[in-house]
Amino acid sequence: MQKTKELLITPETKLADLLSAFPQLEEELVQLSPAYAKLRNPLLRKTIGKVATMRQVAEIGKIPIGDLINKCRSAVGQNRVESSTTASTANEQIIEIDNSNITMSLDARPMLEQGIHPLGQVLQEVENLNADELYELITPFAPIPLIEKVEAKGFSSQSVEKSANEIRTYFKRKN
Repeated sequence: MQKTKELLITPETKLADLLSAFPQLEEELVQLSPAYAKLRNPLLRKTIGKVATMRQVAEIGKIPIGDLINKCRSAVGQNRVESSTTASTANEQIIEIDNSNITMSLDARPMLEQGIHPLGQVLQEVENLNADELYELITPFAPIPLIEKVEAKGFSSQSVEKSANEIRTYFKRKN
């Protein structure tokens, strides 16, 4: 972990490093987006904070990455940066969600509440999917870092927000 004086806030800064160096930013983030209120949960913060970059945090909060970085930098006395970069891991392929095609489902909410990250289990389980099958992951927030890892393994994804605390993400092998 970097020391406070040395941590320059960038899109690749890990959330855990940011909040360790600048704990006062937790309240700043919570004010920016209701999605960030979950940062107050120490277990979710511990699991997601270690892997989520500011770029991913911006996507979760639906905030342009440049705006998020500059708000955080301004709050801690760092210079603003000019950026036209937006956060997006949006999938081009739309997944047709049919309950009969969901062959595996994981409600990861209890795991996350216990501080256990479901990444390993999800990566292992999606490997067993056939071309026309879906894997359903249920989480209390958009699991952007996990989605990116699964997509890197050759899968498409689509997330559906069922409620403020229930996001269903579906994975399917790319054709």
